[in-house]
Amino acid sequence: MSTDYYSLLGVERDASPEEIKKAYRQLARKYHPDVSHEPNAEDKFKEVNAAYEVLSDAEKRAMYDRYGAEGPPGFGGFDFGDMRDPFDIFAEVFGNLGGFGGFGRSGRAGPRRGNDLRTSLEITFEEAAFGAEKDIEVRRQELCSVCDGSGAEPGTSPETCPECRGTGQTRQVQHTLLGSFVNITTCPRCQGKGTVVKSPCEECHGSGRVYANRHIEVNVPAGVDDGITIRVSGQGEPGELGGPKGNLYITLSVKPHEYFKRRGTDIILEMQINVAQAALGDTVTVPTLDGDREISVPAGTQSGAIFRLRGLGVPQLRGGGRGDQLVVIQVAIPKRLTDEQKELFYNLGLTLGTEVVVEDKQSFVDRVRDALGL
Repeated sequence: MSTDYYSLLGVERDASPEEIKKAYRQLARKYHPDVSHEPNAEDKFKEVNAAYEVLSDAEKRAMYDRYGAEGPPGFGGFDFGDMRDPFDIFAEVFGNLGGFGGFGRSGRAGPRRGNDLRTSLEITFEEAAFGAEKDIEVRRQELCSVCDGSGAEPGTSPETCPECRGTGQTRQVQHTLLGSFVNITTCPRCQGKGTVVKSPCEECHGSGRVYANRHIEVNVPAGVDDGITIRVSGQGEPGELGGPKGNLYITLSVKPHEYFKRRGTDIILEMQINVAQAALGDTVTVPTLDGDREISVPAGTQSGAIFRLRGLGVPQLRGGGRGDQLVVIQVAIPKRLTDEQKELFYNLGLTLGTEVVVEDKQSFVDRVRDALGL
């Protein structure tokens, strides 16, 4: 395919959008395969449409003008594998017309993918971290088992639609100054199926479908978080005219944990120790998702100190290791003391003095941010 789109349309590089559209209209009429006798008319028609697809879009045209058809480094050129159907572009420019000169594409409407379904699922904190197999119930349309989805009573069959004669489309000729056009639309009687049911199935009343509740096993991957939606392919509703089934989309809701909090793949645990443990140091037991772990709290530990347990956080959603668990120490000040404890604290206070020292320390929030790398 030529990459000089301006030459293909026969316009200058500074042509206005109106000039580009006018040139396209002339060439599209000339090479439309329904009426053209030119050699390789269909290939020419596609080339002209490819050029118009780029030059009629301001962003694509700007990229083409700057880099050419190959685009910038790493762009790989304009992808015409996903380009709109040339006949759709033709219809867009000339109006909703499916044919030209009394001809047009025929055939019934093609297969259509079934409807997608959406539901929600509540899981625990641990299930979100490590994954789980869950059973969910959905209500969906399925093909009627009595008539196998035909909609016709057993022993009978759908008949050819008399309106469209089985094509699934109706055609109406319009005469204009540009020629005769054929407007092709989906048949209103059979809805594009090409067949009608004279003796409807009693089970589905001729629709070919019934509602049913189904239990579906869902694999919740490790590392998911609250609000994430996962897709279960092919568990939606059946398609039309042999089309594939839709998909099932499940939005996850994670129950709050009793004492764990999550930030990305890291887990935060606030843990209290008493003043004696903070002053003298101690070995304390810390709960984690993998069971209890012991950490050493050094003497003189201040409230807000953070200890990192590497690799004990939440797994990465797509693999690649786990986050960490951050243990935030809070020194608990007793609210009630026995007489003996009061005397001990009083004597301790005499040795520590009463001078107040103001220090410019990081705030607790700052320390947590630093620990999380935020």
